[in-house]
Amino acid sequence: MKMYERTGEYFSNLAIVQLWEEMERRFYAASAGVPRHWQIPWLACDAVGGEDEAAIPAVTAIACAHIGIILVDDMLDSDPRGEYRKVGAGAAANLAMAFQSAALESLASANLPLGMRFAAIEEMNAAFLATALGQFWDAQSINDEESYWRVAQTKSSPFFGAAFYLGGLMGGADIKTADRLKELGRLYGEMIQIHDDLNDSLETQANPDWVQKRSPLPILFAKLVDHPDRARFTTLSRNIHAPGALEEAQEILIRCGAVSYCVDQLTRRNQSARAKLAVLPLKKRESVEGLFERVIAPVWNVLEMTEKI
Repeated sequence: MKMYERTGEYFSNLAIVQLWEEMERRFYAASAGVPRHWQIPWLACDAVGGEDEAAIPAVTAIACAHIGIILVDDMLDSDPRGEYRKVGAGAAANLAMAFQSAALESLASANLPLGMRFAAIEEMNAAFLATALGQFWDAQSINDEESYWRVAQTKSSPFFGAAFYLGGLMGGADIKTADRLKELGRLYGEMIQIHDDLNDSLETQANPDWVQKRSPLPILFAKLVDHPDRARFTTLSRNIHAPGALEEAQEILIRCGAVSYCVDQLTRRNQSARAKLAVLPLKKRESVEGLFERVIAPVWNVLEMTEKI
């Protein structure tokens, strides 16, 4: 049976889910896309030598956390694709709270010694608190790079750190090793944030970051750094739906060094992650190495794109 199917069974057997059809429907709808983030606890568990079955509570917890975070994030971003557009903001917020609780319940039901279960629940709850703060800060105006990194390190990193930590714990790692896995996960979270910012900024259609005048890292760089096209970029970004505006603005992102800066930040974090991986006592290092390879691989495509401009 596939991991997601077993995770779905574990989720469906939680007491509250058996009474709440909409929760179960939302879970299975989200799992249909085989979200890559849900795999992290399983890969971390495998890396420390744990069995697939042991990872299920952690995979379920991260899946529930991810669904809840997206439900809230879409409302904060006024994303037209968000679930709240279908069910209403109140119902979506209520579902988000339910999924957060289900994540903790998943860990409370895990077959772990009491101390380990408490550590798992504590880590998941700390990630929820940090993410909520990051989402709050992200909803404000980001006007400098310090604010950007503060948001990235609270909104994205704690979730990924928890995913690595929980997987390691479920696989039999001690707290010290799980903590080192968490550091690796936080780096991975920052890389995911930069990677997504690059993709969003270079999409062929203006995504919500452009439309809502938000500042992912490439756009923030182009707005703040002194370069010949800075004034023109600001004008274009204010009216991004004008004919040719998005294409010209994206060309400026490449010319002014915004894309190169993001690539540099990604590469630095990848190197740091490689160094941490090299000294981690893992039995199957390749299980988590692949995660970083998949994030860094598109960088070479971006570099090829910049060479054509």
